[in-house]
Formats: sequence, structure tokens, C-alpha cells
Amino acid sequence: MWAVAAYLTWTLIQLAFVVRVILRPNREAASRVAWIVVVLVAPVVGIVAYLFFGETSIGRRRIARARQVLADMPVPDYAATKFSAHASDKLPDRWMPVFRLGETINGFAPVTGNSAELALDSNDAINRIVADIDAAEDHVHLMFYIWLEDNNGLKVVEAVKRAAARGVTCRVMADDLGSRSMIGSKHWQSMADAGAKLAVALRIGNPLLHPIRGRMDLRNHRKLVVIDGRISYCGSQNCADPEFRVKKKYAPWVDVMARFEGPVSHQNQHIFIADWMMYADEDITELLKRPLGATLSGFSAQVIATGPTERASAMPEVFVTLMYAAQYRLTITTPYYVPSAAIQKALYGSANRGVDTTLIVPARNDSFVVAAASRSFYRDLLVAGVRILEHGPGLLHSKSMTIDDEVTLVGSANVDRRSFDLNYENNVLVYDRAFTAAMFKRQQQYAADSNPVTLTDCEMWSLPRQLWNNSLAMMGPLL
Repeated sequence: MWAVAAYLTWTLIQLAFVVRVILRPNREAASRVAWIVVVLVAPVVGIVAYLFFGETSIGRRRIARARQVLADMPVPDYAATKFSAHASDKLPDRWMPVFRLGETINGFAPVTGNSAELALDSNDAINRIVADIDAAEDHVHLMFYIWLEDNNGLKVVEAVKRAAARGVTCRVMADDLGSRSMIGSKHWQSMADAGAKLAVALRIGNPLLHPIRGRMDLRNHRKLVVIDGRISYCGSQNCADPEFRVKKKYAPWVDVMARFEGPVSHQNQHIFIADWMMYADEDITELLKRPLGATLSGFSAQVIATGPTERASAMPEVFVTLMYAAQYRLTITTPYYVPSAAIQKALYGSANRGVDTTLIVPARNDSFVVAAASRSFYRDLLVAGVRILEHGPGLLHSKSMTIDDEVTLVGSANVDRRSFDLNYENNVLVYDRAFTAAMFKRQQQYAADSNPVTLTDCEMWSLPRQLWNNSLAMMGPLL
């Protein structure tokens, strides 16, 4: 009798989780099927895994806080700087759909009057950030996913301390997982002692409580710097040396970081302030009400920031729209390629209609799961005509896309499901031939240090390797 009751109870629990999987909104059909199979075939492991990793939620309390923060923030008004007939660069009609799509995500219209430069490398990016912190007059805002206690990491720490000592308001934020070493160190406390204000994004706390508090592996993956509201940095660069000693066998990390001046920095400021007010008890929305001091010279750009509390599928929508907009050349660099079906098909379509389509990824990846899953997609891409290059020296960590010598997307988002669904990301979409030429030149440098992957290479993979790659790729929907 007790055995029958226990069996029926367990069956009802399984069915309850199956129903939950089916009814959960904003989930692809492949993800629903994968989770149902796991829950039914390996119920104990499957149910525990679903409790911790099955749903994309930062928790009810955090969601409520995020909604309140956004409700209290001023609506962006870029009437003086929005693209107009008087702008020096007219945004062609063919690019308006992607910028309109971007505007639906954060409410940011494309703004003109911007300029930008690419840092030469990781060390140059940090040196430029330090120089701008040293020149700051009013405030310094920093957000990094990974901040290490190494040469570059401590350079920024010391710059923050100098700025705070001379009366500049410094607000410093880092992700609790990616920067756990720095946050727990004396250097983190030394910034507070110097007068800087500190905040920690997405504290982990007790892992056992995460089924109640929200999914534990949701992270703030942004790398964002704003100086005096007029200068900002956005890209793939963490606050660390390229030698990246926590994973030194994959070093050097090869990153790209862009330094922006102009109204687009106000949009980056908006993203930082929203993040800051999520985790710090300080209302700083008055910074968004200050005059922009914009001019009509410079290019058009737009910040596109996504995350678990933004519209579902926002970043992949942007990626796919850009891919379909390409007419003759599309070049993508990403360290992690685990695409959705829509992105894989968009790349097929790009190459099949004659667009020169290139995907550059690392030859050695710091995640063996991602490395194997990525290669499971190679053959179909190659058949469609996509050129795949594996970058050799170090780990290519740059996240960039250039389209038709006119448009660039640069930022923190990878072409993988983690960036699409789980992480808070920050990208900038730029319409400018000069900046796009600079980014494409950088991509060509990556290509020069890469080896092409051919269909013959894929066909020579052993059966066990193919099974391994495809099996790990099947895990993608479980994320």
C-alpha cells in the first residue's frame, strides 16, 4: 500500500514538473522537449537540475526591484541628438529596421554626434581607461564581469582610489561570480576606504536557496565604463591582464574594446545606472537629466543591452536581423558559438545568397563543452559556403560583427544561448564606414592568425568525436 502511494506521489511530482516545463513562457520547443526527456528518463537528477537551472529567472524580489528601478528612471529623450536630416551622416533606409528593432529593447533611439576608437590591445584598453579615470572631473562608473588581482586589475583599482581621493564620485560594480576573488580581497575594500562606492551584482549567497531566490548561474556579463557621462567603453575586455592567470594555459586572451565619446555614452550611462540602482541603495537618476551637450557632427550609434529581465530573445533578434541585412560581406568573431536554430539558418542564408560570410572562433576554447558543441555546427555551415577560421594564438575573446563595410556591432554578447538568455549583456550598434573599416581591419588581423576549417577536416573526424560533439550540442536547449 505504501509502495503504491509512494509511486503515485512520485509520478504526480514528475507530471507536475512536465506541466511546468510545458507552460513556462518564452521557451523554445527544443528546450521543452529536452527538459521533459530529462525529467522523465532521469527523474531525480532531472528534477534537481530543473530546480537549479531550468528557468531563466533572477527571482521575484530582484524582478520587482528591476521593474521599480526602470519605472523610476527618466525616459530617454534624445530629440536634440537623434538622427535627423541635419546630421553629417544620413542613416540609409536599409539600416533603419535594425535600429528600430534596437529601440524596442531599451527605448534608445540611434543618436548622432559620436566618435570612437578601438584600443590597440588589452593592455592599451586598460591604460586608456586609467588615463580617463585620472582625467575625470565629476564621476567614474565601472562595471566588469571579471576583475582580477593582477597588473591591469590593480592599475584600475589604484586609478579609482586616486580619483576618489581628489573628490571624484566613483561607483564600482562587479559580478559576484566572475569577480569573486577581487570582491573578497583587500583591494576591493581599499577602494571603499578611499571613498569609492561599491556594489556587487547578482550575489550568489547560499546555493541551496537558489530554487527560491532565482537561477544561480545568471550573471552580469557586461564590461562597461562611463566617465563624466560623456566618455564610455564597451567591448569584450574584462579588467584583467591578457595573460588571464586564472586560465593561463589558454592565454593570451585576445579582446577588443571601443572608446566612445558623444551621446551614445549617455545611453551607456543609462544602462550602468539601472544596474547600479538594482544593487545599491542610491538614486542617481539626476545624472540622466543633465544636458548632453551634443553636436551634429559624428556618426550614428545605439546601445543595445539585454538580459533576463529584458524582452526574451532580444539579442538573437538583433543578430539575425543584421545577418539577413548583409548584402555582400558579413564577418563575425566570437569565442563561443552555440547558436539558436534561427541564427544557424541566418548564416546559411547569408552564404547561400552569395554574401562573403566568415566566422572566426578560437582554435582552443576554455570550455570543452562549448568547443565540442561549436564544431557540431561546422559541417552544415561549410556546405552552405560559410568560411570558418580557427584563431590560433591564445583565446580569441573578441565579440564583433561587421556588415557591408558600414555597420558594426561590438560588445559583450557571444553567439551562444548563455548570452542570449542568461547573461546581462551590453553592445553598441554603429553606422560608420571609418569605424567599421577599423573593426574589419582588426578582424582581418585575427584571420591572419587563423587556420581555415574545411569539409575534409570535418569528414576526417572519428565517429566517437562526432558523437561527442553532437551529443554536447544537444545539451544547448537545456540552458
